[in-house]
Amino acid sequence: MMSLRSYVCFALAFAAPLAVPVSMTAQEPPAVAQSLGSLADQPGTHTAFSFDRSLMQIAQNLLQSNGMDANRAAAALTGISVDSYHYPRPAFYTPEVMGTIIDTFHTAGWKHLVNGNQTPANSAQPHAALTDMWLHFSGADVDDFMVMIRAPKDMTVIQVTGDLRPLDLLHLSGHFGIPKVDPNAVMVPAPR
Repeated sequence: MMSLRSYVCFALAFAAPLAVPVSMTAQEPPAVAQSLGSLADQPGTHTAFSFDRSLMQIAQNLLQSNGMDANRAAAALTGISVDSYHYPRPAFYTPEVMGTIIDTFHTAGWKHLVNGNQTPANSAQPHAALTDMWLHFSGADVDDFMVMIRAPKDMTVIQVTGDLRPLDLLHLSGHFGIPKVDPNAVMVPAPR
C-alpha cells in the first residue's frame, strides 16, 4: 500500500495545478454511499465510525504535537469517517458500480487518483490491495478527500473533511485509521 506521504507528494506535484475554485464545501456525493454497499458481488459485514467533536479535539491536539501550527490545527479537521467492509470469500467488485462511483465523483468536481502500478485485470477481482483516492479542492486547499482500498476480502473507505493544505495531509499519516500504504505505488490521475 502507498504511504500518505506519497499521496501528498503526488497531490502537490500534479493535483494542485488541476484544482479549480469551488464556492461550496464538498461532501461525498449521496449516490456514492449507496453504491459502496453494492460494489461487491456478495453481502459483507459493514462497520463504520466517525469522530465526534471531542474526538476531533484529540485529533487537533495530535496534529499540533506532530508539528502543525496551533491555529492551523484548530481549523484543519472537521470530520473523519471510516467504513470497513469484510467479505466471507474473495470479492468481485462490479465494474459498472465502480464506474458509477467514479462518474458521480467526477460530476461533483472531485479529482480521482489511482495507483499507476495496478493493472486493469486487478481492478475487478484484486489479488493485492487496490487504492483509489479522490480529492476535492477549494482553491488550492483540499476541503475533502476520500481513500478507497479494495482487497480480496476487505474494502476500507476513509473520508476526511476540513480545510487542509496538501502538505497538511502528511500530519495524518498513520493516524485515525488512515493506513500506511505501499511507498512504491505511483499515484496518477485516473484515465477518463
